[in-house]
Parts: sequence; structure tokens; C-alpha cells
Amino acid sequence: MTDTHSHIYGPEFDEDREEALLRAKASGVERILLPNINEETVLPMLSLCRRHPGYCYPMMGLHPEDVREDWREVLDRMYEKLAVPAHPYIAVGEVGLDFYWDETYREEQLEAFRVQAEWAVKLGLPLMVHSRNAQKELVEVLSAVKGELTGVFHCFGGSLSEAEELLRLFPGFCLGIGGVLTYKKSPLPEVVSRVPLDRLVLETDCPYLAPVPRRGKRNESAYVTFTAQRLAEVCGLTLQQVDEQTEKNVKRLFPKIFAI
Repeated sequence: MTDTHSHIYGPEFDEDREEALLRAKASGVERILLPNINEETVLPMLSLCRRHPGYCYPMMGLHPEDVREDWREVLDRMYEKLAVPAHPYIAVGEVGLDFYWDETYREEQLEAFRVQAEWAVKLGLPLMVHSRNAQKELVEVLSAVKGELTGVFHCFGGSLSEAEELLRLFPGFCLGIGGVLTYKKSPLPEVVSRVPLDRLVLETDCPYLAPVPRRGKRNESAYVTFTAQRLAEVCGLTLQQVDEQTEKNVKRLFPKIFAI
């Protein structure tokens, strides 16, 4: 099993990061993928990956909520890291659009997302995409990018029609399914029950969005198993079937992991 989206390098885990990793391994998590957020998170993320080679894998990108006036300079410095031969990054992410709280940097977000999506094509890397209150704009930006795109629509929480639109328009992508699937009033069970399992991957987005029965607590990578179990129930499958297929999806989306 793979946690395809974890921020376990963050300060929320400073007191027990190594113990959290041991709990993940004990629960059956075979690898953890780490999306970057901004320039400040690069070193903590890389440090963790160096301490746990073959288990933690880094990505590189600028989160939409961290896009500011200096976004071009920030992206230039990030691209320098991606342009280094034999760099360790397995994807471009976490990138995307977020118009939920604040649209002050709306145009900057759109342009930064476009630039980073073009990186993914140029470098042959998947995208780890964050999108909130931005389905229309997300589709417009990605549809305008020339070349083959692959990746994950992380923490998908939209409607069935939105899921179908994304999967139809972008066949190289999967939906990232996390703890929200386990919530009592979540619409996700109906959505994922009608989406092919070969278009889904598992994630935690820890320390956020802990699944039932840990809802309200700090999330961690070990808890991806609760989401996997709920996905199995919703789809009428065994946990082993969900594990096997989602692992195939991870291998398809993140080939660099298995080539290292």
C-alpha cells in the first residue's frame, strides 16, 4: 500500500516523526510520497527522504496558497532543482489552484499552475494537483497544455459529474482518495463506487483530514489503511483487491520510483 500524499516532514511530526514512520510500516504502508509546498519545506522534505531512502520520495512544486508576487522567482529556483541531472523528485507537486479562501492572487495562481504543468510535460514527470473551488479553471489550464500529462487529482472531493469530466479529459490521471471517504455525510462513496478502480489511488494528506475512526485527530500515513478498507466496502471488494489495484496504479503513475 502507498500513501501517495503525505506531509509527514512538517512540524506537526517533530516530536514523533520516526515513530509515525514505524507505525506506517507496521500497518502495511510500503512507501510514502511527499509533495512539496514552498521553498521552506524543501530541506525538511529532502532530509527525511535521505534518512529513509526507498521509503520516502520527494516532489517539487509551489502550492497555490503559497503563490505570491514573487512566484516567478520562486519557480525559477525550483526549476533549477528539477533541471539537475539525476534529481530525486518523482513528480511536480503540490501544484494547482485554490480559490476557496482568497482570490487575491488568482491570475498568478493560474499562470504558476500553467508553468508547472508545462514542466511536467518537458521533464516527463507526473503532476500532483491541488484543486479547490476551481474545476472550470483547472480544466481550462490543463486542456491548454500541449503534450502528454499524467498525475493525480489529489484529495478529490467533487461530484460524480466533476470526476467523470476529469477522468474523461485527462486519461493519464487518477483521483486521490483520502479520509473524507470515511465521513458519514461524504458524497464520495457514491462517486468512487462509479469510478473504475484503476483510476484511483490512496492518500492521507496528513496531518490533515484524518479518517474515521481517527477523525478530529492528527492524521498520519498509517491511517491510509482506514481509507483503503472503506474503499473496499464501497466497491464490494476485498482489501487485498483494493491494495493490489491501487498499487498497480501507483506504479503506472510514478514509474521513477520503481526505476531508482
